[in-house]
Amino acid sequence: MSDGEARERDYQIGNTAFRARPLEPALYIVATPIGNLGDMTLRGIETLAAADVIACEDTRVSRVLLDRYGISRRPYAYHEHNAGEAGPKLIEALLAGKSVALVSDAGTPLVSDPGGRLVPEAKAAGIRVVPIPGASSVLAALTASGLFTDSFYFAGFLSSKQGQRRSKLESLKTLDAALVFFESPNRAAATLMDMVEVFGPKRQASLCRELTKTYETVVTLPLAELAVEFDGEDRIRGEVVLVVGPPEGDQNIARTDDDVDALLRALVLEMSPAKAAGEASRMTGRPKGELYQRLLAMK
Repeated sequence: MSDGEARERDYQIGNTAFRARPLEPALYIVATPIGNLGDMTLRGIETLAAADVIACEDTRVSRVLLDRYGISRRPYAYHEHNAGEAGPKLIEALLAGKSVALVSDAGTPLVSDPGGRLVPEAKAAGIRVVPIPGASSVLAALTASGLFTDSFYFAGFLSSKQGQRRSKLESLKTLDAALVFFESPNRAAATLMDMVEVFGPKRQASLCRELTKTYETVVTLPLAELAVEFDGEDRIRGEVVLVVGPPEGDQNIARTDDDVDALLRALVLEMSPAKAAGEASRMTGRPKGELYQRLLAMK
């Protein structure tokens, strides 16, 4: 490696300069801060500095992070609009023995971003995929909400259409787990009202916004009170994560056939029919065999 190429692998933390160690050819999934740039891990910084290619959603956003740590490499755009063209080029580079670091605009890649398409393509081509963990708004919201016990369900973004949004919420209301949603600040107030209708006014929930940033806010209240607290779209700013606590008392048991069917439909989206029936049996007290037959009938 020439001196120029070596210098391209330099990075900086504070006033101290470092040289990144060489990377093995692989696709590296690098988590980046969700707000506070100081949350970048040392391993993540060194991986970005050492990678032959840095693929990112928005080069302007990633440039801010790279500049913070003195990484001079020019990022390569990979997003939902160019994935069909950029993805094969990244796979080609990987097959040629290059190291590629994939980052999203914030947090851990593949969670609601186009990286979910690249990783299966890399695995199908026999390319090693290496996770470089770090910041996650899902886990940050769960831990700050006070509503996480021993299990959670990440539901991603809900539909912008109220009917579809309520239908999804109905399918989740009996899950014995904390529920985590990403939501647009423009729809958060409407979504909270839908949650009051579907989950009931007393169920505990938390609205988390601007996590790790200057105006970080985490408010945990019964849903009805939370909806009143944030009534009106102009009251909510910044990135929003909603956490809904697990149902309490008798709400943990899906008593009617319709409730059981909704629970089974939600579970089978995430696991095999046999496992879904077993989990539903644990949550409802109904025989696993009966629930498995209900699933088969639904198909």
